[in-house]
Amino acid sequence: MNLEQETKFLMKKYHISANKNFGQNFLIDENVVNSIVEIAKIDSNDLVIEIGPGLGTLTSHLLEKAGKVICIELDKKMLDILNDRFTFYSNFELLNEDVLKVDLQALIQKNLAQFQSIKVVANLPYYITTPIIMKLLEDKLKLESITVMVQKEVAERLTEIPGGKNCGSITYSISYYTEPMLVIDVPKTCFIPSPKVDSSVIHLQLLESPRVHPLDEHLFFKIIKLAFLQKRKTLVNSLMLGKLGNREFLEEMLIALDIDLKIRAEKLSLEKFTEITNYIYQKSKN
Repeated sequence: MNLEQETKFLMKKYHISANKNFGQNFLIDENVVNSIVEIAKIDSNDLVIEIGPGLGTLTSHLLEKAGKVICIELDKKMLDILNDRFTFYSNFELLNEDVLKVDLQALIQKNLAQFQSIKVVANLPYYITTPIIMKLLEDKLKLESITVMVQKEVAERLTEIPGGKNCGSITYSISYYTEPMLVIDVPKTCFIPSPKVDSSVIHLQLLESPRVHPLDEHLFFKIIKLAFLQKRKTLVNSLMLGKLGNREFLEEMLIALDIDLKIRAEKLSLEKFTEITNYIYQKSKN
């Protein structure tokens, strides 16, 4: 029985259809599943947190490799399937929770002593991709890596180089915390039901410390978000809207930092955003 047949069998047996509210699309390509597990480099020393396991397609492969797999599944309809499939796996744990509300810090701390590394692997629902990834990063969890399937367009933005043509504010957050890599593109035909867009698998290798070190991290990300709120505006106009200084002050800052007065957000590097943050921070303390 191939993966497509298995998926259809499980859907029929448990009277399941993909829930649009949860952004469900079931992966039916064995090669893609193998690629995800391979790029994540899962072994018996790893604790894997899988978000949204659904029917357990990816889960079954993870359980064969990992020391333990903790699945976080919001859809109650999937619980019986997952428990039935993996009841004899001693390294399987299932939580019926919303991942955005789970105390992942406590969950990891509880298991940390048993494993050398913690990895997140998931086929993420498109509608909450960004909030999930940002929670994983901003909570400063002791993660080694995040390997996830996301919408192709989002994957390109997440893995873009800051200052590249596809970058957005999240590009800078990803680059701040991780070494990102686009692994493989996944056509819509690899899912049941087929989504309207293609997908991609990305791998985020967590850095031991952030790539840059602004004096005020909160201000740093505030400046980046303000700069990208209205991308067509110049940086000066965007920061004025955020009440980070009047035009005279902000233009003086750009001149002092050797930055073009008409520059827009997507042309700036992480290092330049750091310089801007430090300038504003230091002036606010004087």
